[in-house]
Amino acid sequence: MISLLKNYLQILDITLGIFLSFLTIVFLIRLILTWYPKVDLHKGLWLLISIPSSSILNLTRKLIPPIGGVDVGPVIWIGIISFIREILVGQQGLIKLAMHKTLM
Repeated sequence: MISLLKNYLQILDITLGIFLSFLTIVFLIRLILTWYPKVDLHKGLWLLISIPSSSILNLTRKLIPPIGGVDVGPVIWIGIISFIREILVGQQGLIKLAMHKTLM
C-alpha cells in the first residue's frame, strides 16, 4: 500500500513538474513575443503558445492593464507559476515531503 502511494506521488511530482515547466516556457515565449507586435499568434505553430496562455492573460489584463503599451501579465504569471512549482515540486516541496514521509 505504501509503495503504491509512493508511486502515485512520484508520478504526480513528475507530471506536475513537467506541466508547470511547460507553462513557464509558454509565458516566457509570450513575454518575448510582446516585443514583436507584428507576429500573428493565431497562425501556425504560434497557436501552441497562444491557446494555453490567452485566456489566462485576458483575465490578468482586466485586473492590470498594459503599462506603457507593455503587457506585464506574462511576468506576473511566470512569478506565480515559479512560486507554485517551488512549493509543490521543489527540493523542499510538499510532494517531496509527502514522498519522504511514506518512506518512514
